[in-house]
Amino acid sequence: MALPAENVLIIGGGFSGMSAAITLRRLGVNVDLVEIDPDWRTDGAGITVSGPSLRAIAEIGVLEQFKAHGAINDGVELCDSAGNIFQRMTAPPVPGSQGITGSGGIMRPVLAKILADATLASGTKVDLGVTFNHIEDKGDKVTVSLSNGDVRDYDLVIAADGVFSSVRKALFPDAPVPSFTGQGVWRAVVPRYGAARGAMYLGRQGKIGYTPVSDEEMYIFYTEARPTKDRFEQSELLPHLKGLLEEYTAPVVCKIREGLNESSRIIYRPLEGMLMPRPWYKGRVLLIGDCVHATTPHLASGAGMGHEDAVVIAAEFARGGSLEQVLERYQNRRWERCRMVVTNSARLGEIEKVGGPPEEHTQLMALSNAAMLAPI
Repeated sequence: MALPAENVLIIGGGFSGMSAAITLRRLGVNVDLVEIDPDWRTDGAGITVSGPSLRAIAEIGVLEQFKAHGAINDGVELCDSAGNIFQRMTAPPVPGSQGITGSGGIMRPVLAKILADATLASGTKVDLGVTFNHIEDKGDKVTVSLSNGDVRDYDLVIAADGVFSSVRKALFPDAPVPSFTGQGVWRAVVPRYGAARGAMYLGRQGKIGYTPVSDEEMYIFYTEARPTKDRFEQSELLPHLKGLLEEYTAPVVCKIREGLNESSRIIYRPLEGMLMPRPWYKGRVLLIGDCVHATTPHLASGAGMGHEDAVVIAAEFARGGSLEQVLERYQNRRWERCRMVVTNSARLGEIEKVGGPPEEHTQLMALSNAAMLAPI
C-alpha cells in the first residue's frame, strides 16, 4: 500500500500523540515522537471515558488493558443535591464497537502508562526531554530542528502538544487562544462507598459527580463557578472542597465529604476551552487533539476526542491519495463532531454556573451522548 507519508514526527506524548503513533505504526509508517517532559509524566486523578471513547480505545488496541486496570460502568444517575434521582441514563450498546456497552473510569496516570507501553511496543522512536525549535515546510518535506540539536526531515509533522500548543502558536499566530470558562474543576480519589455506577448531583451553582475507577476506588469531580482564574495553595484544597459539598445532603455525598482527607489526592484546575476554525493543517503540518478542539469535561470526551483523532487519521492514511487529500478529508470528518462536543460542553457549564433548569442540562447531555454514538 502506498502511504501518503512514510516518515512522521509527532510533537507531544500525551493521549492524542501516543494514540496517533500507535495507529500509524500499525500501517507501517515510520514514527518518531518527541515529548518535552523527560519523565513522560501525566498528572491528575481519574478520568471518565464515554462509550464512544471506549470504542476508539478498542480500535487503538488497548481496551483489554483498560478493563484490567479500570472500571466499566453501565450508566449514570442524575440527581438533585438531596440525592433524588430525576433521570437514569443507561448506556446503550455502542454501534460498531463489537459489544461495548457502558462507559469507563480509570486513573489518568494508569491510562497514560497503558498508552506509553503500547507506543513503545509499536516500534515508535521516542525521545524524551525533547521538543522542536523550528519547523520549516519545504514543500516536498518538513525540516525540523529539535532542542537536542538534531535536524531531521519528515513527510508530515503532527502537533499533539496540547491546549497551549507551541506549534499552533508558531504556525497559526492568529488562531484563537484558550479562554477561561468561569468554572474550575475539583477532583479527588475516594473509596467507592458501595457505588455501583457513576452519578451526578446538581447543586445551586455547581455539580458533583463520581466515576468508579477500580474495584475499590472512584474519583469525584466538582465543577465550581468562579469569576476569576484562581490558583489554590496545597493547604487550601481540602477545606475548600469540603466546604463546596456542604449543600449536598445525598447520603453518598455526605460519606464522601466526611471521608475526604489529606490522602485523597485533591486537584484543582481552572477550566479552559478553545475551538480553532479550519484549516487544522498547513502544508505538511497537522494539528490534532487539544491543539484545535480543547473541551471542558462535561461530556467526558476530551481525551476521547484525541483518541478518535488518531483512529481517523490512520483510517484516512489507509484510504490513500495525496497527503493534502488525506489531511482535508481528516479535518472534514472531525470538524462537526469536535465542534459539537466543545460547544455543548461549554453550554452545560453555563447551565451549571447559573443553577439553570436541570431539564435543559439532562436533555442536552442526552442529545449529545446520542450524537456521539454515530460512527466517527
